[in-house]
Amino acid sequence: MTLKQGKNNQTYRVESIDIELQLERRLEALGLTEGSLITILNNDKKGSLTAKFRGTRFALGRRIADHIEVTEVQAS
Repeated sequence: MTLKQGKNNQTYRVESIDIELQLERRLEALGLTEGSLITILNNDKKGSLTAKFRGTRFALGRRIADHIEVTEVQAS
């Protein structure tokens, strides 16, 4: 599933990022890499998505969130 399809207050593990190389490198520099955990704080279905990873909150546009493949992490 893509990050944009995720639910609020749910944690996911990044499986892959399939977007142009320059943008992918910028996300990696911010700490969003394959295998990292990301928590969706607010997913406005029409537009941007607010997420938390590496202890920092970020706003991601719909186009970016649609190209990040994730899997749900089970609560422990």
